[in-house]
Amino acid sequence: MMNDDLLDNYRVEGTKVRVVRDALEQNDVVGIVVAWDDEHLLIRRPNRKVVKVKRGYSLQPASEPRQWSDE
Repeated sequence: MMNDDLLDNYRVEGTKVRVVRDALEQNDVVGIVVAWDDEHLLIRRPNRKVVKVKRGYSLQPASEPRQWSDE
């Protein structure tokens, strides 16, 4: 789970992030961190729709290569 300081840094800088939910790359959510609470993240996708995802998923900058671990 990501800490609040890192999430705030992504939000303030407008860093595009990738939420890796499973082994299929097509199921990733790519966008900008908008808000979060203890359980969820809000990600604004390029089409301006907002997606609510669980905070337990892997989060990484979209500029880095995709990493998936089946743990």
